Amino acid sequence: MSGAASDIGVAVVGAGGWGKNHVRNFAALGALRTICDQSEAVRARHAEAYPETTVTAELGRVLEDPAIQAAVVATDAPSHFEVARALLEAGKDVLVEKPLALRGADAERLVALAEERGRVLSVGHLLLFHPVVERLKAIIDAGELGEVLYLVCRRLNLGVVRHEENAWWSLAPHDLSIATYLLGADPTHVAATGGTFLQTDAGIEDVCFATVRYPAGRLAHVHVSWLDPHKTRMTTVVGSKKMAVFDDTSPDQKLRIYDKGAEPLPEAISYEQGVRVRTGDIVVPAVRMAEPLRRECEAFLESVRTRQPSRADGRSGLAVVRALEAGAKSLAEGGREVAVG
Repeated sequence: MSGAASDIGVAVVGAGGWGKNHVRNFAALGALRTICDQSEAVRARHAEAYPETTVTAELGRVLEDPAIQAAVVATDAPSHFEVARALLEAGKDVLVEKPLALRGADAERLVALAEERGRVLSVGHLLLFHPVVERLKAIIDAGELGEVLYLVCRRLNLGVVRHEENAWWSLAPHDLSIATYLLGADPTHVAATGGTFLQTDAGIEDVCFATVRYPAGRLAHVHVSWLDPHKTRMTTVVGSKKMAVFDDTSPDQKLRIYDKGAEPLPEAISYEQGVRVRTGDIVVPAVRMAEPLRRECEAFLESVRTRQPSRADGRSGLAVVRALEAGAKSLAEGGREVAVG
C-alpha cells in the first residue's frame, strides 16, 4: 500500500535484496513512482504488491521520465558507480546504497558530478539515522564523555556469506560511517588483517580486524566477520570522563552510559598509585525508537526538497570508500598501515 502522494517522484533501481525495503518505505511515504529491476520474478512480485507503480526492466525509462525527480540505487555494489552516474547525468537526485562505489576515484567522480550538476547525492549509511546513534552523537558533542579517546566496533554473525565481496567491504561500511560521524572527522590511516577460511580459492576474507586512525590521535578498532557464533552489533566509545556502549542487539538497553574512567596521577609516589580508576553509575537513557531506513528515506526526500545535504551525503560516502580502499590495500599487503586518500 502507498501513503499520501508526495511532491517528489522516486524510482528504486534494484528492487530485489535490500532494495525491496526501499520500495516499501518510499511507497509508504507516497513517493514511489517506478520500480526497475532486471529480474522478471522480482518485477512480478512488485507489480502485484504495488499495482499503481510502474515496473520495468529498463533503466532508460527511469532516465527519461520527467516525473521522476530522484532515484535509489540498490543494485549490486559493482554496478553502483555506472548506474548512479547515468542517473546524475540525467538530472536525477540520487541515493546510492553503501558503498557509494568500489574505488575511491569513482566515488570522487560521483561527488564531483553531483556538485557540477547541482544534484543531491546521498549514501545509504542508514545507521547514521538510528535514534541511538543520534543520541550518542549528541552526548559526545555535549562533552558528557569528555574527550573521545577511541572506539571499538564489532559486527559479527554466522552468515550471510558473500561471494562478490569480502567481510571488510560488506560489513565495515556501517562501522566506518558510525565512527566517522561520531568523531566528526575523516579517517587518516588504516591497518587491516584478515583470514580466508570458506572461499580460499577466491581469496575472500571471512573475518577482518582493522585499526583506523583519526586526527588528534584517536582510534577506531573495527572487527567484522560472517564466521562467528555470536550475533554482535556493538560500538563502544571510550572517553576521558565516561564511556558509552551502543548494543543494537539489546531489546531494551541499546545505549548505556558508564560513569567509569581512569586518570593518571602525576604526583604518585608508587606504581600502584600512578593511575586512579573511578567507577560510578550506569545510566540507560530513554531513546524513542524508529526504523533507521524510514528516517534515511525521509532525510533523502527532505534533501531533495531543500537542496541541503544530509549527514549521509556524497562526501561522507566518499570518506568511507577511501577508508575501505585503504583497508583493502592493507589486507593485501599483510597489515601494513596505509594512508587514506
